[in-house]
Amino acid sequence: MEMKLDCLPCNLKQILEASRLATDDVQKQEIVMKEALKLIADYKRYKKPPILGRELQRVLVRHTGVLDPYKEIKQKNIEQALKILPQLQDFLAKKDDKLYWALKIAATGNIIDLSVYSDVDVERSILEELEKEFAICHVSKFKEELRNARNVLIIGDNAGETVLDRILISALGDLDVTYAVRSEPIINDATIEDARASGLEECAKLITGCNAPGTLMDECSEDFLYIYHNADIVISKGQGNFECLINEKRKIFFLLKAKCPVNAELLGVNLNDYVFIYNGN
Repeated sequence: MEMKLDCLPCNLKQILEASRLATDDVQKQEIVMKEALKLIADYKRYKKPPILGRELQRVLVRHTGVLDPYKEIKQKNIEQALKILPQLQDFLAKKDDKLYWALKIAATGNIIDLSVYSDVDVERSILEELEKEFAICHVSKFKEELRNARNVLIIGDNAGETVLDRILISALGDLDVTYAVRSEPIINDATIEDARASGLEECAKLITGCNAPGTLMDECSEDFLYIYHNADIVISKGQGNFECLINEKRKIFFLLKAKCPVNAELLGVNLNDYVFIYNGN
């Protein structure tokens, strides 16, 4: 997905938030914001929103020396998600179509996204959102693909939702699951460290893709690319991955909440709708 004008205020808000997390020095915050404004003004040079997002984070690191400004908040989000994990498992146990609702639980974790919801109350928000059904859900196609599948690649998004993805992985049965995270800290996206803290290593093989808040195929590791091209099923989580992979030639299931008007329009849903959509190219 190419950059849109609507992407600009979101990026500006996100880097302001990150600068305040990284330092209390207002002068440094001003330096970051002035340079960020220059990058945002030249937005047409960036092919996809996550590329601009990464460049803004590099400005932040350069001027503050803080590589992971969201580190403590990510840890807190993971702890909060682990706390309610038993409730989510009980919720799923009461449902008839367990695969549908496992997907919904995993999608609900997409609200733990600090670049959009900086003041999210993880426990309250997840429990409130659970019963909302998908606006689009290609679960029938997913079940069809699962019949002959041996392995699945899940491309992860934010750190907190990795806990909820454990429920989805459990619902996939005996399939060989690989879970991809970012190669280094970027906004609140999950890293290997975050995935291990959430317990994902117990149920999936962990690999890294790239260091952007989205999956940039021309920058991904060889390990990731091999698994991506050979996986029977690929599940892409969140908006950043959707923005990078929507035009990819291979078949992908996109699992996300449409949290911005650009993505909502592209998906043909209302703002804040949940979708599980199959890109059957």
